[in-house]
This record gives sequence, structure tokens and C-alpha cells, in this order.
Amino acid sequence: MAIPTYDMFIPTLLQVLAAHPDGLRSRDAYEKVADAAKLSDTERAQLVPSGVQPVYQNRIGWAHDRLKRARYSQSQPRGFWRLTEAGRAFAAAHPMGLDVQTLDALAAVPRTSNVANAGEAAKKIEMIARPVEPKSPEERIDEAIEELNESLSQDLLTTIADASPTFFERLVLDLLLAMGYGASRTDLQQVGGSGDTGIDGIIALDRLGLEKVYVQAKRWKANVGRPEIQGFYGALAGRRARKGVFITTSDFTREAKEYAQSVSDSIVLVDGTTLAALMIERGVGVSHRALKIARLDGDYFEDA
Repeated sequence: MAIPTYDMFIPTLLQVLAAHPDGLRSRDAYEKVADAAKLSDTERAQLVPSGVQPVYQNRIGWAHDRLKRARYSQSQPRGFWRLTEAGRAFAAAHPMGLDVQTLDALAAVPRTSNVANAGEAAKKIEMIARPVEPKSPEERIDEAIEELNESLSQDLLTTIADASPTFFERLVLDLLLAMGYGASRTDLQQVGGSGDTGIDGIIALDRLGLEKVYVQAKRWKANVGRPEIQGFYGALAGRRARKGVFITTSDFTREAKEYAQSVSDSIVLVDGTTLAALMIERGVGVSHRALKIARLDGDYFEDA
């Protein structure tokens, strides 16, 4: 028996989590799903090509990723899987499993989806109703990397949400240093805490500290509104500062963005999606694995 593909693990994982309404640690979920799928010891020992993880755990992890995309499950705190209210209702409505169309819809739910049920998912995902466009191996690699980064972005934001505010402030400064702000870590000062007057960090752009960037870091679930941006602008004015960066793990309201644009010479806004993308790009809080792709060396065979 071959190890099921990740999409075929979705119904089993859904029912396992439904049977544990208080949630499960991911490692326990892996084993309960593997038991339900009757995987042998040999199958459980198979590793992905990189050798870093068993194949069945990798595929169950991607199955959970699809449930999260559909807002049927969550992983907070990190490494703990639990169905949402919508997920419990969805599982209860499908006690005998999922039909092919519903399963295909779940497997293809995009990262930005806000669908409330699989019926809406099927309507939103037009690709199910039309032939799959042939793609080159390079295109498939690019798509796979993009999907891996999307999933990693979500994991980063979930992990940051479980960290302390002080750690988040330090993370933001580490990222800004990695982006080239400040000559060394000593040029970045963490000043958050009680009485910080709306400033969490200060970056000296030159050795004498004559040019500075002031940082505010909000580890929020709710979107940041205009009052917070106005308060940050006031904190900058109080220091006669001209440059500020406001970073959040969530997003900004339309009013907040409009206000920041009206003082665009002073404030730059960085939302959670951008924050995670920059962390991946600059290697902050993540590790990179080189992918070797062999191609014919035309120069070598030029004189053949």
C-alpha cells in the first residue's frame, strides 16, 4: 500500500481532529492519522528526499495547511492543531467523508481565501472546472517554492504571536539590520517597554548618530488603526524625527494607510505579510536549503 497523497489525508485528519475538540499536538495528530490510515512501520520510516522528515508527516502537515487555508483549523499555540467552529461544523456535516469535488476544492484553496464552507470554496476555485494548463518543470519548481514560502509565512506569524513583545521588538531590529539599516547591531537600540512614548527602537544610520530611524512594533491580531499611526507620528514629532517605520504582525486599516500616506515623508508601514516575506528573504528566523538544479553546460560542449 502506497502512502496516501496529502489531499487524501485531508478527510482522515479532519475526522481525527473532530474526535479531539480540545485539539492535539501535531506529533500526536501525525500518529493518529497514520494509525487511521493503517500505515506500516516501513511506510512510516520513509523519508522525503532531503531526509529531514518522514513522508507521511510531511503530507499530513500539508493536509493541515489546506484545512487552515479554508479556516477550518488553526495552529495556535504553535505545534497544536485544533478545528475552528466552522471546521467542527464542516466535519459534522460530512461524517461519511468528502466527495471528490469537495476534496479537490479543499486541496486547492488559495492562501488568501476567506471561504466559510467547502461549497463556497468549490465556487471560488475555477481551476477545478477547467483543464489544468501544462507547465514546464521550472514553472512547477517556482510554484512549489512560492507555496512553501506562503506556508512558512503563516508559520512565522503564528510563532511570533506566541513570542513576547520584547522578543518581537528585538526581531524587528534584527530584520532591519539584515536589510542594511545600521552598520552593526550596536547601531540599533531597543527602547520598548513601559514609558517608551510610542518608540520601540532607534536605528542610527551614520556613525555619529546624526540620522536616525525610529521604530514602532505592534504584535497584534487586530488591524492597526489611524489613532495608533497618529500617536506614532506624534512621538516622532516630539523627537523632531523625520523617519519612522511602523511594523505589525497584522494589517492596517484603510484610515491608517491614508493617514500614513498624508505624512509619507515620515512614516513607512509594514504589515504582517510583508514582514514575513522580508524575514524569509533576509534569512531572519529561517534557514535556507540550497536546491541544486543541473543544466547542460553549452560552453563545455562547444568544441565537441
